[in-house]
Amino acid sequence: MKKIILFFAAITAFHFCMAQPPNVPAEKGDGFGQKITAENALTVEQLVTMMKGKENEEKVNVKVTGEVTDVCEAMGCWMKIKSADGSYMVRMKDHSFFVPLALEGKKIILEGSASVKTISVKMLKHYAEDAGKTKAEIDAITEPKTDIVLEAKGILVL
Repeated sequence: MKKIILFFAAITAFHFCMAQPPNVPAEKGDGFGQKITAENALTVEQLVTMMKGKENEEKVNVKVTGEVTDVCEAMGCWMKIKSADGSYMVRMKDHSFFVPLALEGKKIILEGSASVKTISVKMLKHYAEDAGKTKAEIDAITEPKTDIVLEAKGILVL
């Protein structure tokens, strides 16, 4: 029994060590995760307006269009979309799919949920590490951040 558990632990560790973002293109019409359509998508600015005052509330189902500014270099398990004041974090729902690095700079539509959350310093540092930031940039993160966080169940490249 001990050997079986050790075997599965080793396989799991190997999988995560070898994980990489999908090495596929991100061309117009490509989709990742659940299949979605482009109809009725909000802009990022409309999302920001809609989410004002929704701290500590339940997730809101949304469809948002925006430009991808960053993609997780480790696995493709998160990305950021551009906003007027920076960018917003987008995670893939339940890590059920990953996105390619080629998505960076592309316009997309994502469907999923949005909520306003406080992101811990530990998690912000983790995201910075995944994004390939320098040690100095990571060490400069000392305060948590309250922000809109999106959880995508499907993405469509425009």
